[in-house]
Amino acid sequence: MIPREEYPRPQYVRADWLNLNGEWEFSFDDDRIGEREKWYRKEFATPYPHSITVPFVFQSKLSGIGNPEFHDVIWYRRSFDLPEAWSGKRIILHFGAVDYLAKVWVNGELAVVHEGGHTPFQADITNFLVTGSQTITVCVEDFSRDITLPRGKQYWLENSASIFYTRTTGIWQTVWLEPVEQVHLERVAMTPDIDRNEIQVHTFIEGLPGETELELEVTVSFQGEQIACDRYKVLRPEEHRSIHLHDFAEHGLGRLWSPEHPNLYDITFKLVGGDRVLDEVDSYFGMRKVSIENGKLCLNNRPYYQRLVLDQGYFEEGILTAPSDEDLKRDVELAKEMGFNGLRKHQKMEDPRFLYWCDKIGMLVWGEAANAYAYSENYVRQFTSEWQEIIQRDYNHPCIITWVPLNESWGIPNVQIDAKQQQHGLAMYHLTKSIDQTRPVVYNDGWEHMTTDLVTIHDYESRREVLEARYASAESTLNAMPANRSIFVGGAAYTGQPILVTEFGGIAFKASEWEGWGYSGADNEEDYLKRLKDVVDPMYASPVLQGFCYTQLTDVEQEINGLLTYDRKPKAPLERIREIITGARAD
Repeated sequence: MIPREEYPRPQYVRADWLNLNGEWEFSFDDDRIGEREKWYRKEFATPYPHSITVPFVFQSKLSGIGNPEFHDVIWYRRSFDLPEAWSGKRIILHFGAVDYLAKVWVNGELAVVHEGGHTPFQADITNFLVTGSQTITVCVEDFSRDITLPRGKQYWLENSASIFYTRTTGIWQTVWLEPVEQVHLERVAMTPDIDRNEIQVHTFIEGLPGETELELEVTVSFQGEQIACDRYKVLRPEEHRSIHLHDFAEHGLGRLWSPEHPNLYDITFKLVGGDRVLDEVDSYFGMRKVSIENGKLCLNNRPYYQRLVLDQGYFEEGILTAPSDEDLKRDVELAKEMGFNGLRKHQKMEDPRFLYWCDKIGMLVWGEAANAYAYSENYVRQFTSEWQEIIQRDYNHPCIITWVPLNESWGIPNVQIDAKQQQHGLAMYHLTKSIDQTRPVVYNDGWEHMTTDLVTIHDYESRREVLEARYASAESTLNAMPANRSIFVGGAAYTGQPILVTEFGGIAFKASEWEGWGYSGADNEEDYLKRLKDVVDPMYASPVLQGFCYTQLTDVEQEINGLLTYDRKPKAPLERIREIITGARAD
């Protein structure tokens, strides 16, 4: 059985593909001699000394190695045969994510170099193919001790501690191949417009010939019923089209996407040249709108209270990689069963399969970057590039309703006084808005905001009476300074944005053999539920707040402040947690 054998790109599906997960040759290269000795050359026939199960990193148990020590240069190698039916096609090699700097050779020839630990990359390897079996070699370099590296929660010391966890180095998402024609769809961006009942389609064509007439056929359906079909000439590499949907009922609400009604439209793209279909891609979209109207955070033009849970996306045996697709799905289901309508994916750019389940099951997602911990000019270059890649990858997911490039001044620790770091935060805000104007952007989640669409506050106070007083008015909220941090810096001030508490709670409760810590502690199940109610009720009582994000979904390594244990066992009956999280409100 191939590990993680599900289709890795669920919002852009082609029929033919080949999964390259599974057993690869593997070697550490602590002396950094591999490139000098040309371990990537075809004539380098010496077997690598280890084997590893891709897509699990060597630090994880599921890799078959389970070594948490520092090894910043590693090598992978694997041979494979191409299906005969792919003869004459362009062959694209895909990597879901490799942490951090990857160099890929195919049959001894350098095919692609990619920097960034959380985003996909690909290479057309057609010109590197040989007769018979093909060989891929990958060299990965990590920078485990560099705190200016965009790393998320990966610790730069040997053992996990505090809020930081086990490092990941190497391939941690699916590796796969697909065949395409010389002329094919590179990607598609879809923007829903519920006010006009339209889906705006922006297509990118690769290999567009000058002499061949091309047409693109776009078919939209809902639950098997065809809603629209449009066919138009492709005259340039980028084409824009708006397709009107004539199927809305119930005053335009019947088929909108929301957590309560996760309605999805299917859409198929066929690129036609003459009498031949050159490319066919299946996708989906959700008709939904995120907006701020008169200071109210709205979903589909109605004020919407967000009940979010912080989700680190770590797994005991796979670290950043879920053991199976079912594990990703179950995390979404458990969050929903506990009464949450959204997740703040924390310091991790998550596997697209997770976002697929949020789209399908109905769960809002705040898309957050994996940050660095300190500032440098090289960090700015690395982070800016990776953030653009993640927005492009995830743009079409209806579940994502907010972008969070920076969290708690990570990467910009002196933002309160340093004009350069303030400008970096502003640059990330405006860069994000320049790519995507359909979603709110948070300048710096937690505190020390400048220009921001939402004011977000992190507050681990556990006393009910303090929370009730703190969030009783806008003035008391903005002057409270949890963690002794100002809400605004650089001369910025509150201008009426929606306010949310996006980290709070963090109640430790030891419900398994795991030892650890939390921001406050419970002695037993009843005490735990009481403490949970003491921090959630003031959120609802506040006339100011428009949502919250509870810390956190699961225990993670040395943290035992999850609603679930690390192996996803509830610490209290789900229905009792749900009553508290929803404020006993019915959906």
